Amino acid sequence: MKTILYKNTKISFTDSGEGNAIVFLHGFLENKKMWAEYVSLFSEKYRVITIDLLGHGESDCLGYVHTMEENAYAVNEVLENLEIEKAIIHGHSMGGYVGLAFAELYPQKIQKLVLQNSTSKEDNEEKKLNRTRAIKAVKQNYVSFVSLAIANLFSENNRTRLAEEIEKVKTEALKAPLQGIVASLEGMKIRKDREWLLKENRFPALLILGKKDPVLNYEESLSQIEDTTAELVSFEDGHMSQIENKEELKTVLQEFFQ
Repeated sequence: MKTILYKNTKISFTDSGEGNAIVFLHGFLENKKMWAEYVSLFSEKYRVITIDLLGHGESDCLGYVHTMEENAYAVNEVLENLEIEKAIIHGHSMGGYVGLAFAELYPQKIQKLVLQNSTSKEDNEEKKLNRTRAIKAVKQNYVSFVSLAIANLFSENNRTRLAEEIEKVKTEALKAPLQGIVASLEGMKIRKDREWLLKENRFPALLILGKKDPVLNYEESLSQIEDTTAELVSFEDGHMSQIENKEELKTVLQEFFQ
């Protein structure tokens, strides 16, 4: 594990392997440990960086709203420190929102972009309201909120099959400070719509979706890549493709990263 200071705030990351750079960005309530198996696989051929986003894992909080842009600036600070000029950015869920913000802020630094169980669309009014409710819920009962939130990321038929994996994810999620959770919810709620980034076809993009994703509506998600050159891969399960569809995802990524 390595750290840098961004605005006097600790940002934790890992740096493994050599070659073209791939940056893995985790989702809400996750951290860089989520990518351990993917680091082992891809660091054989690539330079693989994983970063704890603000208020997650071993990265500190920076205020009471962690915008996607602020996270993107922190990601850039890591890449600057490592002297990486261009990278493939792979973002899961909230990590995808950060990846899109990074692509807007630093277009010259994007080699390829993977949006895994993520969307370039902004929150609609209903989702914004749900974020506000979530903020209230986590303040009232932190442990209950986190436990329920994690279980609800998996498709229903996988909640028994992957019970052990789900417990591991919960254990890591419960390490996130309350401030970090609230700040991320606030940041996701106010994020910009960035569909135009995919429509402009500036870089190769891959959208990975789960047909039974409890968080993102599958049919609605398809519209963001209409009339674009972005590739689509659909799995039969939920929001956690890196766990629910692990082997298939590894194969898909090996092909796309080439």
